[in-house]
Amino acid sequence: MPPPRILLVMPDHWMRALLRAELIERGYDAVGAPDLTTALLARPTEKDRGPVRAILIDQDALVEPATRLLDLLLSRHRKPAVLLLARSMMDIPPGSWDRIVRRPALIGEIASAIEETVGPAEQSPAQSAR
Repeated sequence: MPPPRILLVMPDHWMRALLRAELIERGYDAVGAPDLTTALLARPTEKDRGPVRAILIDQDALVEPATRLLDLLLSRHRKPAVLLLARSMMDIPPGSWDRIVRRPALIGEIASAIEETVGPAEQSPAQSAR
């Protein structure tokens, strides 16, 4: 069974890459996008890949008309868990957030929040041998 896919919508390339690497290390299939428009390119079903079980959205990616794009993204992936990486000094944008992680947050803390929301990824035999 393929691991759950996690979609990371984060404008900051390096933070997205580090979080993606951490999630892959934990057994997830992590995919990154710099914005909601690019995130819409992730197909709901792909051969040999699990469904998108969670979407982490950086508050910096929520620019107008983000609400409409976010609703489209969520409906396209059959309502996955949605986590917001929120700015510490800004109001939380309206939305049905399953979990909110406030900055500053370490990469491991963000990955743990995703893991707690989605559940642990089942490890493949190759990962178990590590």
